[in-house]
Amino acid sequence: MRAILMSGGMDSISVAWWRRPDVAIFVDYGQRAAQAEFDAGAAACAAMEIRHEAIKVDCSALGSGDMAGTPASAVAPVPEWWPFRNQLLLTLAGMFAIKLGARRLEIGALRTDGEHADGRPEFIERISALMAMQEGGLTVEAPAIGLDAVELVRTSAIPREVLGWAHSCHTGNLACGQCRGCIKHYKTWEALGWDPH
Repeated sequence: MRAILMSGGMDSISVAWWRRPDVAIFVDYGQRAAQAEFDAGAAACAAMEIRHEAIKVDCSALGSGDMAGTPASAVAPVPEWWPFRNQLLLTLAGMFAIKLGARRLEIGALRTDGEHADGRPEFIERISALMAMQEGGLTVEAPAIGLDAVELVRTSAIPREVLGWAHSCHTGNLACGQCRGCIKHYKTWEALGWDPH
């Protein structure tokens, strides 16, 4: 069984369309846009006929930056940085994936996520090795790690009406239009020649 960490954003939805995992796992960890992200992922998974599961672990007191609604940490590389976020999410989703019987867990990390240490190929390799050495033997894969968002959408061949469910805003359940997530969302749609509205 294969699982995917489903954020409800463009990247995880596109990877899910492309790779067709057995189950998508959403984690509400206390991020400001959790409800919209959950709704987006659930709708996209329904359209793809992929099982959608969710877990909630409130880590809001540990957050930093746009996603937490607090000032960014002094060590933050970008405004939306949340300490050890991918490590946290992969651990939580991995725990649930093992419970479901999955042996592979995919994440929608892209080449352009390298601004974050946990978005780089070496992070994926190391966390996969760490998780694989433990009971359950779960491995982590980032099939789009060599692509940017536009390349991923084109490679996945996801239809606009499915990608249209994506929620990319970092600051809340309604798109602010100004955060890095919203800007990336709109620029990707424009680069594809699609109307983002």
